[in-house]
Amino acid sequence: MIYTMTLNPSIDYYVYVDQFQVGGLNRMTKDLKYPGGKGINVSRVLSRMGVKTKALGFVGGFTGSYIQNVLNQEDIATDFVQVEGDTRINIKLKTGEETEINGAGPQISEVQLQELLNKIEKMKCHDTLILAGSIPSSLDADLYGVMMRLCLDRGIRVVVDTSGKAMLELLQYKPFLVKPNQHELGEFFNVKIESLEDVIRYGRKLVERGAKHCIVSMAGDGAVLITSDQAYAANVPQGKLINSVGAGDSLVAGFIGTFELTGSIEKAFAYGVATGSATAFSTDLCTKALIDELLPQIKLTQVEERTS
Repeated sequence: MIYTMTLNPSIDYYVYVDQFQVGGLNRMTKDLKYPGGKGINVSRVLSRMGVKTKALGFVGGFTGSYIQNVLNQEDIATDFVQVEGDTRINIKLKTGEETEINGAGPQISEVQLQELLNKIEKMKCHDTLILAGSIPSSLDADLYGVMMRLCLDRGIRVVVDTSGKAMLELLQYKPFLVKPNQHELGEFFNVKIESLEDVIRYGRKLVERGAKHCIVSMAGDGAVLITSDQAYAANVPQGKLINSVGAGDSLVAGFIGTFELTGSIEKAFAYGVATGSATAFSTDLCTKALIDELLPQIKLTQVEERTS
């Protein structure tokens, strides 16, 4: 089973206004709402691929109920911990440029946190847990480390997709996959990533520190997969960029879901790139039909690495 962890989910509320006036009356031309959060995005894409998944995390109030209902309608199993406060709403104001207003998440008690950790203790060897997104400020900054130690003891594969240098500390727990983008990779090492060679050099450092696989996404320049002994570059298929939100989460879903089905790292990487691109070319998360349409365009090239 593939589990996803979203510690601070949201309803992402997209509001479209032609000309926004501060202090005036503004009328929407369109509005959309989706369950939000990186782990939830991964579960939604896995479900569209036909891969079973279960979403974990904290939800509360009428907004939390909305998220659970939408996921259940999409045939996604949920096992959230219920909290007293309302799950947050994040507003995405679309008026030329996008303006974001993110809500604050509810407070989490020690009892509720332990309830969530107990769910990890019930997972089985060879299950996969995807830790995606940031840790709320009200929780211990080492919470992912606590979760990964539990998984390491039980033979559970862990995927880490989070930003910040704290991620470097998590490499000691040997995650199955890490997926920084080009900018995040540079931030880890206080450098500017300017070439494919830079991506491989610094992505290799993450593998040397413990990650079994590292995928670095580079937007329109494709992506690179680095393992202990190989590196592959993938191109981006042709299409119109509509919305990059969720593209990285979709790449993770495509990779892990395909690896679960095939056991092939190369097939998983190619499908992951097609999945991320399909979301980037869509208004919401991707559909399986679009993934399958784009997949034949994905070409993997083994990259020779300099030893000096």
